[in-house]
Amino acid sequence: MNTIPTTIVLAGGLATRLYPITKTVPKSLITIDDKAFIEYQIELLRRNGIKKIVFCIGHMGDQIKRYLLNEKFSDLNISFSEDGNPPLGTGGAIKKAARDVDGYFFTMYGDSYLDCPMLDIFEFFKKSNKKALMTVFNNKNQYDKSNVVFENDTIKVYDKNNYNDNMNYIDYGLGVMSFDCLQSINKDQFDLAVCYSKWAKDNDLAGYEVKNRFYEVGSEKGILDFTNHICSKD
Repeated sequence: MNTIPTTIVLAGGLATRLYPITKTVPKSLITIDDKAFIEYQIELLRRNGIKKIVFCIGHMGDQIKRYLLNEKFSDLNISFSEDGNPPLGTGGAIKKAARDVDGYFFTMYGDSYLDCPMLDIFEFFKKSNKKALMTVFNNKNQYDKSNVVFENDTIKVYDKNNYNDNMNYIDYGLGVMSFDCLQSINKDQFDLAVCYSKWAKDNDLAGYEVKNRFYEVGSEKGILDFTNHICSKD
């Protein structure tokens, strides 16, 4: 099994919730404290020892490509996987990108800032004997609606639509899986939630609890929270 996995980043969404901010620029390139959000993500991946990154791009993806064709990222192996028309969905986009990735890989969203020990998480996953892994945060409905029942290092239930009182955790946004895992979904256009729900039902989805809260720039409130977090470090 690979020692330092590739990370696949989903950065192809329309970001309609942020109009008019994202009418002319993708979420990944929103400026936060004089720097594009995507740079904060890349710096975080670098600190975790990640060298290979695949960006799943779609809407305004050419802007992301041009931005990353920069000498400041020359130490990294960055590649791109373009979405279909109609869009493939989060699961379909990852499945397409994963065809060229060996072994297991991380997945994350292009609007998420996830300060967590990625390589420790991967080592934990390798010992789990599960098909895939979902990181979780003890959210208690604080930052978004909780959607996970998590017990004994395993995801027991994952459901974004049907809440129950046992759901104190939320999908943190970082996953581990492989192309072979995704082959169990026998179609090309689907949401990643379909995979997670299936693996949880099959008792085949490991869970890792992350203590640091997640940040996101998919909403105006999220942008403000992340900006305050970054500025507090200066």
